[in-house]
Amino acid sequence: MIENLLWTVVGTSVASVLALIPALHIYNVAGVILLLSTAGRIPLPPERMAFLFLGMVTGYAMVNTIPSIFLSAPDESTVFVVLPGQSYALQRRGYEAVVLTGLGGLGGLAALVALTPVASRLFPTLRAIIQPHLPWILSTVIAYMLLSEWPKGAERAPAGWQRWWEGWSSLTAGLATFLLSGLLGFVLMYRSPLPLQVGYQNLLPAFVGLFAVPWVITNLLGQVEMPPQHIARDVDAPWSILLQGTLAGTAGGLFAAFFPVVTGGIGGLLAGQATAQRDSRTFLVAQGAAKMTYYVGGFLFFFVPGLHITRGGMAWMVSTQYAAYTPEQYIQAAGGALVGGVLAFLFSLGLTRVVIALLARISYRIISWATLAILLIVVGSLTGLVGLGICAVATGIGMLPVLWGARRMNAMGVLLLPIALNMAGAGDAVARVLGLLH
Repeated sequence: MIENLLWTVVGTSVASVLALIPALHIYNVAGVILLLSTAGRIPLPPERMAFLFLGMVTGYAMVNTIPSIFLSAPDESTVFVVLPGQSYALQRRGYEAVVLTGLGGLGGLAALVALTPVASRLFPTLRAIIQPHLPWILSTVIAYMLLSEWPKGAERAPAGWQRWWEGWSSLTAGLATFLLSGLLGFVLMYRSPLPLQVGYQNLLPAFVGLFAVPWVITNLLGQVEMPPQHIARDVDAPWSILLQGTLAGTAGGLFAAFFPVVTGGIGGLLAGQATAQRDSRTFLVAQGAAKMTYYVGGFLFFFVPGLHITRGGMAWMVSTQYAAYTPEQYIQAAGGALVGGVLAFLFSLGLTRVVIALLARISYRIISWATLAILLIVVGSLTGLVGLGICAVATGIGMLPVLWGARRMNAMGVLLLPIALNMAGAGDAVARVLGLLH
């Protein structure tokens, strides 16, 4: 037990530092470790690998808030954190935004640990009930995402077609983003142009192009300058705010962790709208809780006795080498996640100060260019020129909601559309019409 805990702490420490690198998703790092381990390059027993990966996913889920807020390089689970978080940063309160999101993450971890005594009875039963209904539930989530996109026009255009287009431009951009990203997802899933040896990185260039690069380009075009940040000694968040945000975010994160394809960002969106969140503090806390329960909860499901489901890339990788069946293993994993989460929260406070000090000495425009370079280097080094081409196509799609004011989460169509159609039994037919199958 002590050795497993130590491996969790090592994974948390390493991932907390790596999470500062824009676009370097911890799943990519874990994939390299898995390849080296299976090739005999590094001596890492399967159980130790499982707890190392548990620490890595916990540290990443906590600390990746920092580049999302200060460098605007979000992934699919932090895309909603950026808008209020960057708003805080422009008000010199970026440190406070990181703390609020981190407190939500700690609350989400506490909820996961609190579920430990009933998890082995609750979740297998819930899975048996829900499994036959997954196709229509996922379709309902997609419909809600698209239908909840409201017109964002200022109603300043003359009455008639111009006023109509002012209201419908953002809606059209949202629908176009969802459909085009869905088509890209079909191509990557049915006939990916990437070589087989980098197949485990299949979606990396698409996600970087859809979510990360457009934000950096927006910063460069808008010439955003980050003001000096204030290091607050406390946060303006009473217990009622923390409790409401934690409960809402945990509900959304567990929904995302339990259902295939639904990400933490989507779960946070559903929970936030279901609880009518209007306060930015509640929003940040809820997003932190949703992100943590999505990443860590999805991985912990792998350890729940009698459940044995794999949610998320980390669980899929571990499942190829290791299987957990006993309650003792699940309790160790839950305890390790809690220890790792507290450690990662403390790391995030110090690392945020480091990033703030860096921003005070280097122009934000230079950092934006450096961030863009890192994004392209990561994609190019892992997937080659073909991956950079996919990233360029995805960036064009990802710029649509940025330019037309639509919800950026519509770009999750890259996963939602092909998988929803596959669940409905129509995926192969659509792929055949697109010329992806013969």
